[in-house]
Amino acid sequence: MQKKIAFMGTPIFAVPILKNIYQNGYEVSVVYTQPPRKSNRGQKFEKSPIHSFSETINYNVRTPNSLNNNKSEYEYFKNLNLDLVIIVAYGVIIPKEFLSLSKQGFINIHASILPKWRGAAPIQRSIMSQDKETGISVMKINEKLDEGDISHIFKIKIGENENAQSLSDRLSALASEKISEIIDGIIDKEIQFKPQDHTKATYAKKIKKSDGLINWNDKAENIIGKINGLFPYPGGYFIFKGERYKILKAQISFNKDQAGKVISNDLEISCGDNSIKILEIQREGKKPQKTNEFILGTQIQKGINLLNV
Repeated sequence: MQKKIAFMGTPIFAVPILKNIYQNGYEVSVVYTQPPRKSNRGQKFEKSPIHSFSETINYNVRTPNSLNNNKSEYEYFKNLNLDLVIIVAYGVIIPKEFLSLSKQGFINIHASILPKWRGAAPIQRSIMSQDKETGISVMKINEKLDEGDISHIFKIKIGENENAQSLSDRLSALASEKISEIIDGIIDKEIQFKPQDHTKATYAKKIKKSDGLINWNDKAENIIGKINGLFPYPGGYFIFKGERYKILKAQISFNKDQAGKVISNDLEISCGDNSIKILEIQREGKKPQKTNEFILGTQIQKGINLLNV
């Protein structure tokens, strides 16, 4: 008899994982995802990537704003008589009373090596901190944030100068590759869940747009970490004459001058130590440009100090 599974997820990161579950023939009774949101441009409501994908494969989709004090959703969920719930970046808190409604529990696929980087932005924070490796942790949900017992950890190396988008794609592919092993092991009760070492916990706070503002007094390696960790959104950026410039790609250089000073004609900028060389940049409201294109029409020239404008 096939086991009944529910899937809870929202962003593009979760899509390959749900796709693998579908392709391997598991019975997915329902998919939960966040409700459609207004797009950044215009007033059109857009469905989440998981919502759109689920509709293409005719999965039943539900989009409650919240599960807290939601009696109708609780009764619906209870009547599913589920064996397992898989959660991948759902972004909605699961109330305590729901956690007993699945025979094998609620299993979260988290994009870090727990207990490191619990919380909302583990991929971004890992790159910003210049970690050398990260991974996927398979954790049983409890009432506290990312503190549940762990069954699997799959590790990968973080590439030199890798950005959050690239790393997210690789972690999603890794979780997709392993999801059948995870589901089968849990349903067949062939694996054990072990407690985390809570003394080693760190937290990945939610990313705010203001986190991307570059401080040129900071070390060059920290600035590169910010640029890569916050790509593509909100991005590492600086302000020049009231306009926002997002740095899309850069590399460390080893020249040195006053912090914030443009020290070459190809956008090399001195930092608190060493410097960075900008390779791709985007002026506010404009298209991304390679540095050799950008410098042809910009006022950001050698000798200017970006701390003074």
